[in-house]
Amino acid sequence: MADPKGFLNHQRADAAKRPVEERLGDWREVYRELPLVERDREVGTQASRCMDCGIPFCHSGSAGCPLGNLIPEWNDLVRRGDWAMAGERLHATNNFPEFTGRLCPAPCEAACVLAISPDAGGAVAIKRVESTIADVSWERGYVTTVRSTVSSGRRVAVVGSGPAGLAAAQQLTRAGHEVTVFERDDRLGGLLRYGIPEFKLEKKVLDRRLAQLRAEGTRFVTGCEVGGTGPGALSVERLRAEYDAVVLAVGALRGRDVSDVPGRSLHGVHLAMDHLVPANRACEGDGPTSIDARGKHVIIIGGGDTGADCYGTAVRQGALSVTQLDQYPMPPQSRDSTRSPWPVWPWILRTYAAHEEGGERLFAVAVESFVGDANGAVKSVRLREVKVSKDPATGVRAVVPVGEQVRELPADLVLLAIGFEGVEHMPLLEGLGLTLSPRGTVACGQDWQTATPGTFVCGDAHRGASLVVWAIAEGRSVANAVDAYLTGASDLPAPVRPNALPLSVV
Repeated sequence: MADPKGFLNHQRADAAKRPVEERLGDWREVYRELPLVERDREVGTQASRCMDCGIPFCHSGSAGCPLGNLIPEWNDLVRRGDWAMAGERLHATNNFPEFTGRLCPAPCEAACVLAISPDAGGAVAIKRVESTIADVSWERGYVTTVRSTVSSGRRVAVVGSGPAGLAAAQQLTRAGHEVTVFERDDRLGGLLRYGIPEFKLEKKVLDRRLAQLRAEGTRFVTGCEVGGTGPGALSVERLRAEYDAVVLAVGALRGRDVSDVPGRSLHGVHLAMDHLVPANRACEGDGPTSIDARGKHVIIIGGGDTGADCYGTAVRQGALSVTQLDQYPMPPQSRDSTRSPWPVWPWILRTYAAHEEGGERLFAVAVESFVGDANGAVKSVRLREVKVSKDPATGVRAVVPVGEQVRELPADLVLLAIGFEGVEHMPLLEGLGLTLSPRGTVACGQDWQTATPGTFVCGDAHRGASLVVWAIAEGRSVANAVDAYLTGASDLPAPVRPNALPLSVV
C-alpha cells in the first residue's frame, strides 16, 4: 500500500530548471538534467506523497485525467523502485506519456486531494513522475515494439499526424489493421512538430516514438494533401476506394484574428502560428526563420499557452522587449474556492518557464489600434484598460473599455495568440460531404462516426483546440470505434465518449 505519511514527511518539489542565462543560449528543454541516481531518488520521494486515495479524482475523466491514467498505481510502484512495472502501467493507458509529461497542464494535479488545502504541501507532482517514468522506460529498454500477430485484412487511413492521429494509428495497427497516416507537412507530428517550441519538447523525443510506430507497421506518407489536387495529393475518390475506414485527425488550426482592429493589415502583425512554425523549422535545420524577433519590441496578444510559446521563442531570438497582453484581470495566486472549487480546473495565475526569462505581462488591457510608420509597418500599439463581462443568458462576452486613458507601447512585431476558431476550410471535408458545426468542428455520433459512413473524427477536429491529453484520449477511443466498425467488436480501450467534457467547463 502507499505511504500514508508521505505527504506529511515531504513537500512538493518540482523539477529544477536550468539557469535563465544558460537556457536562453540554446533551444534545449528548460529543465536541468540530474544524475540518474539523484533523479530517481528525488522522483521516488515525490511519488511517495501519493496516498492512493479511496476515490482518486486525479484519474477521473470528468475532473482529472481523461485517459484514466492509473496514477496511484504507478506512483506507488515508483516509490518502491519498480520502474519497469511503473512503465507498463503508465503505457497501459497512455500511448505517449513523454508528450503528456512535458506538455499537459496536468488537470490530474488540480484534482489531487492534496490540492484541497495549502497546508497539505501542494498536489502530488504527478506530471514530473509521469515524465520520469517515460524517460526511464526509454533509457532502460522497457519500451518495445508491439507487433500484431494477426491481420484483419482491413485498411485504415488516418489523416493528420498530431497526437490524436498517432494514438489512433498505433492502436489500430496493434489490432491488426493496415494503417497509413497521411500528413500534408514535410515532417510528421502536427503541432507537436511545428507548433510546440523545441524548449518545451525536443523533437528527438517525438522522432523516437515515431520510429516505434514505424517498427510496429504503421505506414506514413508526408507532403500529401488529402482531398487536394496538387502534386502528391490523394483524391477523396481514391481515399474512399482504397481504404475501409478513414479517421480525420486534422486539428483545428484556423487562428482567431482581430480583423476589426484598426491597423491590423500593417506589416509586422501576424498570427501566432506564423511565428512558431518557421521558428521550429529553423530548429530543424531548414534555414533562418521568416519572422524573427531579434532586435524588435514584441507584443503578444493572448495570455494562454500559445502566447507563452511565442514569448519564449521571441526571447530566444533576441527580442529587445517582450510584452504579453491579457484582456482578463490578473488571476489570484491560489485557488478561489468560491469561483473554482476543488476538483475543477482552478482559475489561478499560471507562470510558465518563459515568463522567468524576461519581459512583462499586462492584465485587463486590450489593443485599441495598431499604429504604423510611413512604410506601412507597425511601430506601436495603443492600449485601453478593459473589463470583460458575459451575458448569463446567451454566454456572449463583451470587452468594455474602462476609463479614457490610452497607453502606447512600441511594437515592431505583434503576435496574435488569441486561440483558434476551428478546423480549417479544406477540400477534403467538402469532398466527403461534411460541413463544420457552429463551433467550427466536425460533428460525430456516439460511435465517433461522422455523417459520412466509414469516416470518423477525433482530437481537436472534433472538440476544438484542446489539450494533448484529450487528443490522445480521443485517438484511443476512435480506434476502438473503428475496430468495432471493421470487425464487429473491439477490445481496444475507449477512455472517453464523444460528448465528454472536462468538469471545469461543464
